[in-house]
Amino acid sequence: MLSRTAAALVPAFGRLTVSSDPGAGLAPGSIVVANHTSLADPAIVLAALHRLDVRPVVLAAAGLWRIPLLGGVLRREGHIPVHRGTGRAAEALEAAADALARGRLVLVYGEGGLPRRRDSGELAPGPFRTGPARLARATGAPVVPLGQAGARRVGSGGAAKQLAGVATAPLRRPGLHVHLGAPLHLPEDTAAATADAHGAVTRAWAVAARRAAG
Repeated sequence: MLSRTAAALVPAFGRLTVSSDPGAGLAPGSIVVANHTSLADPAIVLAALHRLDVRPVVLAAAGLWRIPLLGGVLRREGHIPVHRGTGRAAEALEAAADALARGRLVLVYGEGGLPRRRDSGELAPGPFRTGPARLARATGAPVVPLGQAGARRVGSGGAAKQLAGVATAPLRRPGLHVHLGAPLHLPEDTAAATADAHGAVTRAWAVAARRAAG
């Protein structure tokens, strides 16, 4: 439902395009690692993946499950809440590993949160948390880097600016681009794996940023 809704709504807010590197693929049981820039980008990423006939399981902040209606949809569709900074944080990786074992694709945001910037400009992905690396090590799953750009032109900044951005996006029609890199297998070392994932997503983001601006 979330993927279908995103696919239907996102084109009304901007010009969504999707590209991929040679050899890029989304095999069952893969971890899709994306950059996170805006409250708008989950919908953009889901819409792009829907075009590729992919409906991933998403790891997202547990607070979303407390939102009326949305929380119920997230539960029904098997998405995974992340209880950051609590003793339950490890539960998300366990649930993600189970989803991968069942052949689902799992979408993880490498930075684990939004940037604190209030402008609408593009910026390379910030430092990654270790979750994607630890999940890949525990499961042996390949990592597919995903870079997205343009979401901050739909929504960024404070609440008033976010609302204004969403309200005017159908008139402005900003460029929105999602680029998939080729799958990679991360090394066992967590620090090296985190660096490799960050580098791959940064390269995918650079392609997306160029194409969104074009």
